[in-house]
Amino acid sequence: MKITIRHLRTLALAAALAAALATSSAFASIPGEQPHSGNPILPGYYADPAIVSYQGNHYIYATIDPWGGEQLSCWESSDFKNWKLNLLNWPTKTACTGPTSMGAMVWAPSVVQGTDGKFYMHVSVGSEVWVGVAEHPLGPWENPLGDRPMISADFNREFHMIDAQAFIDDDGSAYLYWGSGWNWVNGACFAAKLAPDMASFEGEVKNVTPPHYFEAPVVLKQNGKYYLMYSDGKTTIDTYQVHYAIGDSPLGPFEEASNSPILVTDHSRNVSSPGHHTVFEKDGQHYILYHRHNIPFEPVHRQICVDELNVTPDGLIETVTPTHRGPELVANRLGNNTSIPASATASSFRDERTAPNHVLDNNYATRWQAASDDSEPAIQLEFDSISQVSHQELRPTFGWKEQRFILESSLDGTSWVSVADYRQSPTSGSPITLIEPVTCKFLRIQFVDAAAENPPSLIEWLAY
Repeated sequence: MKITIRHLRTLALAAALAAALATSSAFASIPGEQPHSGNPILPGYYADPAIVSYQGNHYIYATIDPWGGEQLSCWESSDFKNWKLNLLNWPTKTACTGPTSMGAMVWAPSVVQGTDGKFYMHVSVGSEVWVGVAEHPLGPWENPLGDRPMISADFNREFHMIDAQAFIDDDGSAYLYWGSGWNWVNGACFAAKLAPDMASFEGEVKNVTPPHYFEAPVVLKQNGKYYLMYSDGKTTIDTYQVHYAIGDSPLGPFEEASNSPILVTDHSRNVSSPGHHTVFEKDGQHYILYHRHNIPFEPVHRQICVDELNVTPDGLIETVTPTHRGPELVANRLGNNTSIPASATASSFRDERTAPNHVLDNNYATRWQAASDDSEPAIQLEFDSISQVSHQELRPTFGWKEQRFILESSLDGTSWVSVADYRQSPTSGSPITLIEPVTCKFLRIQFVDAAAENPPSLIEWLAY
């Protein structure tokens, strides 16, 4: 909806504020849109997560939605609550394209730390599996095979050569699992033992496909049993879900468990199409890290969530209840760092679900987005009183894109002073942190070069 104001300085500001507050109140009761939700854990649209921990930090690697980008996103956190976006030197679509490659972008990373201490990534680019190695989770990464994939698209043209996941057994032996179907028809799961270089196979490739397998294999070992978990269904609708099968060896055979699937769409909770996950352990508790659709449903705007994963005494994986609150691991993200009380208004917003006050609700499932016909998009904070702002954190919905804007402050809402100017030299990242002390009652961001197909959008704006 378009609010008839050009600059947030007129008497219509009061009407805009009332509309935003009414909208926020109306949707606060919708599951997933309540303030202070822990899921999703990353601000923005990402899918197909992988995770490693190293020297006290955690690193989540994920596909950039929609349908992948020229590179991957890598998020770094020391507390599992506040994440910083990094972009890696490799893989890129350009570096991972060869004679057999197809058009698909960079998808579905798997990262593990090998027994040699190095980090190994198996990633899908161009419907092929490429491999990278690095001394640190952030790289620099390089392809030990030079300019060729580990598994080419023509390895088996009947199936899709994507979604490779590495698993390291208790004895140090490593295995790779991969494969998907075409055109949403169920595929095949291939598996093989990896050589010590993690970039070639030691032994034959086996077809270990369990029932209801489409893509995204991942292996968990518990009490001597191997749990092959995977996704079934179609990620663009609500049929995507997580199944699992159990075997006595890493190469199967695998028999689907009696209570599979264990993570499915739940419309009553406003959870749609969860899947393509990984599993990790922290402080003795297992967790499932997965993507599901944003709210409201948009087919390729997926978000990363985490919930607890447990194995029953009889060896079955418990059904996962997908939550918006998230486990204690991600609760109370802001801690005692309470931002300065404020209200938010904007020159426009797309619809009732993208009202400006969403940037203040401590929930990554919600956001502000300007209307596509807004030629001068802007968003503004008004504090309860004149305040001392020491720093700010902006989390754009698309943190990997360049952001062009000017940030200004005001004592009276009429006279404005520039605080930071990125109109000529754009910035990017998430969060965009601004350390510029300022005394003000108002802050506003005015965006430039906004296109109808790409209006500016913020998930969060905090001022301390």
